[in-house]
Amino acid sequence: MSVLKDFVNLGLGALAMTKEKAEEVVNELVKKGEVGQEEGKELINELIEKGEKSKKDVADQIEKTVKSVVDKLDLSTKKEVEELKAEIEELKKK
Repeated sequence: MSVLKDFVNLGLGALAMTKEKAEEVVNELVKKGEVGQEEGKELINELIEKGEKSKKDVADQIEKTVKSVVDKLDLSTKKEVEELKAEIEELKKK
């Protein structure tokens, strides 16, 4: 599970880097005069907003996929394991 989390964080980090790259590209367009200052700010905001939505969509999709895989494998949840441990402790006491 931790490997999966690392993978997810790496992917989300790549999306965040794209945001920085977008700002760099738009700023360069502003310097060249291809877009105005205000238009550049709007474009950066739009790209950032789309990037944030993309990150959320990716995280949601990964979460759904992982849940589906866990359900198919019929793995015990942490709560179920804790309940079994408690039950075993109660039986040991008896």
